[in-house]
Amino acid sequence: MFQENSSANCLNIITTSTEDGAFQKKGHSARVLSPEEAERLAKDQVLVSEFKQLKLEKEAQKNWDLFYKRNSTNFFKDRHWTTREFEELKACREFADQKLTILEAGCGVGNCLFPLLEEDLNIFAYACDFSPRAVEYVKKNALYSTERCKVFQCDLTKDDLLENIPADSVDVVMLIFVLSAIHPDKMHLVLKNIYKSSCLSFSRLRDMSKWSMNMCSVKQ
Repeated sequence: MFQENSSANCLNIITTSTEDGAFQKKGHSARVLSPEEAERLAKDQVLVSEFKQLKLEKEAQKNWDLFYKRNSTNFFKDRHWTTREFEELKACREFADQKLTILEAGCGVGNCLFPLLEEDLNIFAYACDFSPRAVEYVKKNALYSTERCKVFQCDLTKDDLLENIPADSVDVVMLIFVLSAIHPDKMHLVLKNIYKSSCLSFSRLRDMSKWSMNMCSVKQ
């Protein structure tokens, strides 16, 4: 089953496989724009030049590394809401203390990973990020333990996850504000890559939704 829940800023998605491997989708209502927002977006016809698009795509990893060099581990807040909002982490278990193996694709500096490992002692996590610097910050964190998690650098659009994760070993996949940072033409490559490593109970995605407050508040 595939369910979506949208807020003013985010889109939450739960996916679980049916017996034939297909996905079903139900329940989603898009945010309605105010007249002022609709007028503002109608006037905003400025597009990034093709040259700049290609340059940003080519230099994406360098720019993410520079971002983490400037901000260290201080930019994002720790996400202590994970187990509260992602109730499926408990619901998918057959018994309370069942061990789960999760993959957090796009882990950043561990703002989701470490609160989750602290709150749920029966989780082992694989975690990866595009930025080598972010991965190093995770490994330097006092809470990092190779007994609880394995962290590695990965370009999800081309690096094979099976080089770091055994096939069919992952129960739960989490993508928190990840797909919106990937070119739409490459999103399917990310999902195919993740699918190879997982025997999915479900996947959990949170990302920016169309007409989010953040999108509508951007000024030129």
